[in-house]
Amino acid sequence: MKKLIYLAVAAATMLFISCEDFLDTENLTKKDTSNYPQTLTDAQQVVAGIYNNLNVVCANPQYSFLYVAELASDDRLGGGGENDKLMQAEDLMMNYSSNMLEQFWKDRYVGIFRANTAIETLGNCSGYSGDDQKNQMIGEAYFLRAYYYYELASFFEKVPLIITSDPQNKPQATPDEMWGQIISDLKSAIDLMPNKKFGSNWVEAGHVDKWTAEAMMGRAFLFYTGFYQKSEVTLPDGTSKVTKDDVSKWIDDCVSNSGYSLVPDFHNLWAYTNRCTKDDYSYTKGKNFKWVEDDNAVNPESMFAIKFSKFASWSTTIGYSNGYALHMGIRGAQALDKTFPFGQGWGAGPVAPNLWKDWTAAEPNDMRREASICNIPNELPNYVKGGWADFVQETDYYAKKTAPISSKKSDGSGYWETFEQDMYDYTTVNFQLSNIHDLVLIRFADVLLMQSELEQNVAGINKVRARVNLPAIGGYSDEVLRNERRWELCFEGVRWNDIRRWHIAEQVLAEQNDQPTYFKGQLDKNATTHNGGGYVARYKATDGGFFPIPENQISLSNGILKQNSGWGTNDAEYSGWK
Repeated sequence: MKKLIYLAVAAATMLFISCEDFLDTENLTKKDTSNYPQTLTDAQQVVAGIYNNLNVVCANPQYSFLYVAELASDDRLGGGGENDKLMQAEDLMMNYSSNMLEQFWKDRYVGIFRANTAIETLGNCSGYSGDDQKNQMIGEAYFLRAYYYYELASFFEKVPLIITSDPQNKPQATPDEMWGQIISDLKSAIDLMPNKKFGSNWVEAGHVDKWTAEAMMGRAFLFYTGFYQKSEVTLPDGTSKVTKDDVSKWIDDCVSNSGYSLVPDFHNLWAYTNRCTKDDYSYTKGKNFKWVEDDNAVNPESMFAIKFSKFASWSTTIGYSNGYALHMGIRGAQALDKTFPFGQGWGAGPVAPNLWKDWTAAEPNDMRREASICNIPNELPNYVKGGWADFVQETDYYAKKTAPISSKKSDGSGYWETFEQDMYDYTTVNFQLSNIHDLVLIRFADVLLMQSELEQNVAGINKVRARVNLPAIGGYSDEVLRNERRWELCFEGVRWNDIRRWHIAEQVLAEQNDQPTYFKGQLDKNATTHNGGGYVARYKATDGGFFPIPENQISLSNGILKQNSGWGTNDAEYSGWK
């Protein structure tokens, strides 16, 4: 086994290697590829292991693509305290340490190894109710491999493309090779999975279905063809193509036949409308909102989400809690009555003032602005700035969508740190582990907007606008589509790749310079002498916002892996805000 593979997949490999392979005996106590998977139960365990990789990354969300994509975009800043330099470095596209993103690299390759093993072995299992069930599970493995490579390729651009479970020390794939494989895997998932939605006998709740693969196809195709300025994708066989027309047909199928739908009231998508909180929060009180996930209900708009549970612990199950919510909670040990209904955390991702300003100017009557962003001086008059006396890049705006949410105790004795502690009857109360509302990765509104973008019409755009009582748009334009995606999908992890694929990143990132912020509670500007020349300079230096390959991985590959542009120089090193 090569050293690169040791770091990438050793943890998963241990599930399949016998400790007694030097003996000429049958292994009766260990699971390896000679005796596992064989049954339907085995197959279900293998697929669950691939999904588990979503939760493993949540144990260290600050290293993940989703987290960095939020901070690096023009809609959020880094935040955190003076010693939370990683958050600020990710916002500024700078280097805090030579291996700052290695944990994510290793975690995702574990997930890819598990997907590879599933693709190779699930067809041999017995006990399926029929081909539909077998193909559904294999299709899920293809989807998850594509999704994991989508994040790696978006993050690092050139990474090793490993599609078998055999140990390999491979050079980085070209973008064409990588995205050809991602699109091919999604096509396999679409072709394999039957027309059955989650919750059926074949598709468990929380698992993806055929239409989720169609939605992800749209996302991947639009990024690759936009960023690399291509018109189509060549698949790994070198001759087959996926075209814009192909993707439009899949998206149309998703819109017409998937059964997913827009939640009638936009507010009800977000946890602050939960039944334990809504009657005490001034913004929601008396408005008859009802959170779609109350008491573990199913969100009809959610197509792909990371699920969590009340059994999170500090040991191996920390990823069972929503670490993103914790990191993006309000920073500071002030009493919960000063921040209600927003719970506490590490202060990552303060909302950039330019988002509020741009939105107000472009769409002043859009209720999504206040439904998505807390204007702190207006909504939280007793809030104290400077959390823990070290808050960096603090602003007057806070993201409601990703927030931990508190609730009042019914006996009047104070507050639950998270509403889940009340709704799900926790025996152990810990605000760092009890954020367990879903982290939605793809929702149906995104599909409608992709449909409009692919087909250059306003049908999908106007469905999204109608939900929030905004007037219909008469004609399609790139500006209309781009604004609608920004307003509808803010803080949901898509803005970073959107501005990159539209080639407007330099323009919009420049707007973050000198925005009003606070440093340790005192008025400041979003500028630092340690920022490598600024957002635009760093975006150019990194060839479009790609982050550094972990140096350990380069070393362990014996130099086969090469570092990305813009890293390893003095201009790339971040030493602190002031």
